[in-house]
Amino acid sequence: MKFKFNKYLFFIFQAILFIGLFYVLFNSSVNMAIFPFAFGMMFALAWANQKVWIVAPTYIIAGALHQPTLEFAICMLVTVFCLIVPYFIHILCKKNMNKWEFVLFAILSQTANVTFDIINGFSPVLSLVSIVLGILFMLACMAVFEAVIIRGFTNKLTIIEIVSLFSIIASLCGGLVVLELQGFSFLKLFMSFVLLVFGFCSTPLLTMLVSAIGGLGALIATNNPIFFAPFIIWALAILLFKKRFRIFMVIALICVELLIGFYFKLYNSFGIIEMLPVLLSCAIFMILPKNLCSEVAVVFNLSKDRLAMKNVANRNREILNKRLGNLAEVFNDMNLIYRNMLKSGMTLDEVKVLLNQEIVDKICSFCPERNHCHRTFAENTKKVFNELITISFEKGKVTLLDIPSYLTSRCKQTNSILGCINTLTAQYKKYMSMVHDVDTSKLIIADQLLGISKIMNGLSKEMEVNISFDSVRENKILDELTYHNIICIDAVVFEKDIWTMIASVVVRNEDSERARIVDVVSKVCGKKMSVYETFSSSRPGYMVVNLKTAPKLDCVFGVSQKTKNGSKMSGDTYSVVKLDSDKLLFAISDGMGSGEKAESASELSITLVENFYKAGFDNDLILSTVNKLLALHKQEIFSALDICVIDKKNGIADFIKMASPKSFILNENECRVVETGALPIGIVENPKPLENKNVISAKDFVIMFSDGIGDSFASEEELKSCVKSIKTKNPQEFADELLERAIACNNGYAVDDMSVIVIKILEN
Repeated sequence: MKFKFNKYLFFIFQAILFIGLFYVLFNSSVNMAIFPFAFGMMFALAWANQKVWIVAPTYIIAGALHQPTLEFAICMLVTVFCLIVPYFIHILCKKNMNKWEFVLFAILSQTANVTFDIINGFSPVLSLVSIVLGILFMLACMAVFEAVIIRGFTNKLTIIEIVSLFSIIASLCGGLVVLELQGFSFLKLFMSFVLLVFGFCSTPLLTMLVSAIGGLGALIATNNPIFFAPFIIWALAILLFKKRFRIFMVIALICVELLIGFYFKLYNSFGIIEMLPVLLSCAIFMILPKNLCSEVAVVFNLSKDRLAMKNVANRNREILNKRLGNLAEVFNDMNLIYRNMLKSGMTLDEVKVLLNQEIVDKICSFCPERNHCHRTFAENTKKVFNELITISFEKGKVTLLDIPSYLTSRCKQTNSILGCINTLTAQYKKYMSMVHDVDTSKLIIADQLLGISKIMNGLSKEMEVNISFDSVRENKILDELTYHNIICIDAVVFEKDIWTMIASVVVRNEDSERARIVDVVSKVCGKKMSVYETFSSSRPGYMVVNLKTAPKLDCVFGVSQKTKNGSKMSGDTYSVVKLDSDKLLFAISDGMGSGEKAESASELSITLVENFYKAGFDNDLILSTVNKLLALHKQEIFSALDICVIDKKNGIADFIKMASPKSFILNENECRVVETGALPIGIVENPKPLENKNVISAKDFVIMFSDGIGDSFASEEELKSCVKSIKTKNPQEFADELLERAIACNNGYAVDDMSVIVIKILEN
């Protein structure tokens, strides 16, 4: 029961508030001849999701109190009818009313007023002006209600919303100026309270503007400028103590009012009753909760909070810069430590000496002919042992056929010697292989530590420069998006570098995919922007849309593949990855051979390369590390690797080729060949890929393919002529046609796995 009582009490309070609001607006006018404001407020409240069954009756009650005549009652009923009927029809149809529909119904609601004005001989021009002003006032109210009622007290008002709020204040002042009770001025009560709130919660400029707007509203309604000077003097007095306690603002206002009334005598009469509105507003202002004042302050002036936020952001960047720099040094030191841990292997001569002595100790030490062999024929015996050890290393083992005849004739331990040599060399090879693997693992770790150090150094340099936020553009974006009916609660604009501008807007979920956001941000920033990231905001119901300067180029691509006839799986694997800084990676990995083993090799190679690129490692380090990792497999995992990294911002294509076929860059004037070279990845320990850098522009085609395509043509010139003869501008159709022609060269038979990627460069 307690909940119901509170709910009904709130409805009663709301109804009383609406009656008072409508009554003031019924009295508000332009030169006491045009009364356009009340119906606009009613439609605006309905738009702001206020209950129509409260809004409509309170409108009629306030109108009856203002002018209790049959003619005026008919006009009010027609106005309410044009709101209620369409409103409930849309509810039954479960369809929201658009703003233009509200405007249309608001215009139709004034037909009765226009009719009676014509019957009574009033000028139809005044009726038309009244409707226009009423509609403009309704739109202003909608803008303010969207900001305050729908969005809440959490975001700064835009310029349009502030102007709309000023128009509401002016219209209220126009109605209050004619409402006096025995010298008690409701206008002074309202304006003194409004100025105290604005003075405490907003900027000095807004406070001064509000004081002028209040006097202007009274002037428009009565043609009497009497309140202009007092309101401006009030604002000045309040602003003198803006940064002090609220009590000082109140005391200043009371003292100035006494000075205006008793000393300057700006009012027609002044006494206790005339002073009472100011005293009452001061009392109400003093009991306002601090939390409410803080929320209102956000609506009127968010600049200080956002300035503090931006300073904190830059300060955090400085701290992060230092930490990243320190971490980069740590990882670089660890890289040096791992490289110093590498074991230096013995030379072959040193190994021969070591194994020679081992054979002597194991075989010859117990032989009765030891002194004869190792003293009389010491040099010959040593030479024979070294030769046998060399043969074992080269052939894998030694046999009786490798022992010289003069040794077999005098030595009875030849079989034992052969067995010992074969065992020792095998053990040594195994040991050296293990040491090599350990050293390779250490090198891989060292390379990764070095790569991480470089990445952190790069991030540190990015964090080194403070962000310069653009408050002017931020406010323009908020205003423009609001104008296009996109609720934006915050916007941030800054320049990341001389090429890139970043903009971030927080909009409603339903607005996050609207193309108008890109158009507005591009217009305000003065350059083409594109969305690169969208994610949920910390505030429910809102999304963060991040945009940045769009690169001058864009890409579309097509891929076509064919597995070798008779093979279940293709040894070709391709990858397309979006990298940071507006770069795209296209890669083809061709595993040696065909089938499952080749597919596994190419998949492993392309996955490693793809992940390293996404992490931000540079080309040399990536290929070196991938090569070492493949070598550790102890299997023949070889892959031809063809990589193209396209920088859409600078128009540069970097080709990295390891045993892959040549590529082509095709345009209307020429067909450029991108040369190839190097061995497949996974064969040699330190690969040296062939790197090419090429300038690309709009309408260029970049064609990459595996050797299954290239080997199908008799010569490079034949392949080049085929590429130039394909006329389609669609990259997917281009790739399909090139594959079909390659298969046709082999009489419709795929002699190898075939893959082709065609990339079309576009103007962004």
